[in-house]
Amino acid sequence: MSCKKAIGVAQNMKELFGEKLELNIYTTDSEEAQKYNFKSSTNVLLDQESVPLDVSTDKSKMKAFLSEKLAD
Repeated sequence: MSCKKAIGVAQNMKELFGEKLELNIYTTDSEEAQKYNFKSSTNVLLDQESVPLDVSTDKSKMKAFLSEKLAD
């Protein structure tokens, strides 16, 4: 369930932040994901850094996180 929730939050953040955020969604068995050797099915990265699961599945936490990280 956390995977679907994280995808929904990610799509919402893309709508909110627009061009400031590039969104790519991959399955854990995709070629792009293989290099990370993920241990779970739900993983969110920002600039190659892992985002905590509790942040990536919560719209308000993710908005605050991205607002700080994407500030110009």
